[in-house]
Amino acid sequence: MATVQFDRVTHLYPGAPTPAVDSLDIEIADGEFIVLVGPSGCGKSTSLRMLAGLESVEEGRILIGDTDVTGLPPRARDVAMVFQSYALYPNMTVAENMGFALRNAGMNKSDTMVRVREAAKMLELEPLLDRKPAKLSGGQRQRVAMGRAIVRRPQVFCMDEPLSNLDAKLRVSTRSQIAALQKRLGATTVYVTHDQVEAMTMGHRVAVLREGKLQQIAAPRELYDNPVNTFVAGFIGSPGMNLLDAPVDDGAAVLGNLRIPLPRTAKTGNRVVVGIRPESWEVTTDADNSLTVDAELLEELGAESYVYSHAATPGESDGGRNQPQAWNSRSGKVVVRVDRRFRIALGDRLHLRPKLEEVFFFDADSESRLH
Repeated sequence: MATVQFDRVTHLYPGAPTPAVDSLDIEIADGEFIVLVGPSGCGKSTSLRMLAGLESVEEGRILIGDTDVTGLPPRARDVAMVFQSYALYPNMTVAENMGFALRNAGMNKSDTMVRVREAAKMLELEPLLDRKPAKLSGGQRQRVAMGRAIVRRPQVFCMDEPLSNLDAKLRVSTRSQIAALQKRLGATTVYVTHDQVEAMTMGHRVAVLREGKLQQIAAPRELYDNPVNTFVAGFIGSPGMNLLDAPVDDGAAVLGNLRIPLPRTAKTGNRVVVGIRPESWEVTTDADNSLTVDAELLEELGAESYVYSHAATPGESDGGRNQPQAWNSRSGKVVVRVDRRFRIALGDRLHLRPKLEEVFFFDADSESRLH
């Protein structure tokens, strides 16, 4: 296996006003499993395709090990690609599909079958080697596609949203198999997904991209606990962090009747973005110094529930104490996680207080984290 380096790499599609990937700078260790994640159009698949040699590099360079592969054709890079589409040959058996690239490269039949059987054992495909793709499930087809990459024993594995065609339950089981297999092989792996839960589950480190630019790269827990800006804070986590635009008054962020002291070292203007994760709210019966919201959607998950709510307006039920809101939620909702024993009905009015040690603050203009 080998290290991988994106050295200020840029790609611009013809006719596009801005780069699809803009000065991407990432170093990937030998044997590391790194995930590129972000919304559609953020440049994650383009980055992977540049590594594989399927897209050009306008600026910067890509290194695999000590070799600059920027100008090399795909076949010379020793990279194996697993695509979103299984792309299996329907007229070939599983064994023939897995061994096709080796046979095409001139390896004899017996040596090819040795590698195919080794990979099939890892992927639990041994009973299926004589079947054709039409007689396989979606998960089995994806494992065959992975086996086709594994038998090549490349320096780097590139996986472009390989689980997106699977149903939800199968995605969960298959991603655990991929993570376990990567650990067993010790293979340097670059994995692309738009699913942040998938990214947080599988990656040693996760790189968050937005509009072609790297926002933050860190271990999953570090991304969750210490997001560098509002984009990372809102993207990482399911549901994402509540981001609330609030006015600043006398050293505190003001959310309705709730005042949250700002860090003494934080330099803010007249407004600030307050970040509070769904699990960092506490429901109280006291309307004073709390955020008042009305429940409009309940997401029941068994052990816990998520309440999707919106800012309440003054009414008789609170004696008119809930003043017109001088803040707004960037998502349009305030999401609260509650224990399953806490009974809430649609339309219920809730009074919320955050756990102060779990509140984040971001600059309203730059969207960067304030400390």
